[in-house]
Amino acid sequence: MEHSLNSPELSVAQKLWQIHWSFVFLLCVTAGVGVVMLYSAADGHMDPWATQHLIRFCIGIFLMLSVAIIDIRSWMKYSYILYFLSLLLLGLVEIVGTIGMGAQRWISLSFFNFQPSELMKVSLILALAKYFHGGSLEDYGRIQFLLIPLLLILLPAVFVFRQPDLGTMMMLVFAGVSIFFVAGVRIWKFLTLIFLTAGAIPIIWQFMHTYQKKRVLTFLNPETDPLGAGYHIIQSKIALGSGGLFGKGFMQGTQSHLQFLPEMQTDFIFTMLAEEFGMIGGIGLIVLYSLILFYALALSLSCRNQFGRLVGAGVTATFSDLNKITGLISLTVTTST
Repeated sequence: MEHSLNSPELSVAQKLWQIHWSFVFLLCVTAGVGVVMLYSAADGHMDPWATQHLIRFCIGIFLMLSVAIIDIRSWMKYSYILYFLSLLLLGLVEIVGTIGMGAQRWISLSFFNFQPSELMKVSLILALAKYFHGGSLEDYGRIQFLLIPLLLILLPAVFVFRQPDLGTMMMLVFAGVSIFFVAGVRIWKFLTLIFLTAGAIPIIWQFMHTYQKKRVLTFLNPETDPLGAGYHIIQSKIALGSGGLFGKGFMQGTQSHLQFLPEMQTDFIFTMLAEEFGMIGGIGLIVLYSLILFYALALSLSCRNQFGRLVGAGVTATFSDLNKITGLISLTVTTST
């Protein structure tokens, strides 16, 4: 929605009317593709994956519309409170967190396990947006002004890295840097940060867990362990390449339905789609995601207040999940070549 922080209060009906329903339609289409592919992954059954996916999406759409009708001033008012609450919960994970699959990322409640890093994804965006909303272009040029938002990113990043959850940590940093960029921080500061990060890679590498190092090395060269850590990537490339231009047909994928493609209901669902619908289907899904990202970014930049603009840009960056999109593109390129 587009309104300034000083705009008059609108009714619920007016707020719902201002929602860009074409954007919601794109989200529904993307979720629909997911339901269809999970139906195929279960050999023509809605359970267990397609039904759960559909339920979660319906809940997500309801929450999205609920958030959309809440006055943006309320989100700005409680931004710092949400951030420090999320930071406190991340600290509690260190003390009372539940360990699963070798990672300590959850707080066990009576009826489900709660992952505070997911709440931090949103809280960090709100806190950074509020901080930059109170500044000016002159402030953005001062190093002293940027120390606080850098600290806001660093603190949760360290907690999440210790869990360990390298992917989520990278997502937090990427969302934070995106807000810096949209706010108007000068390019040379980003270049400096990139060079410093590149120089710190050997140090970061020393603190990474063995399985994290193995994942990086396997991603770069999966053939080094074709029957172990590299098995998933190799089978994904085979499935994606065997689909050809138009695919083998819905529910006709051999790599997936003959169980050569492991855990196909997870991130590898893309390669299953490419096997059944070919390169055309895979590119179509990437185009659909690109439309959502460009649409979301355009809506964010068109917002008439700085806080809303930065929140929209941060959420878009988080949704993009850069590391997974990069993985999809690199997988497509390496298979085609």
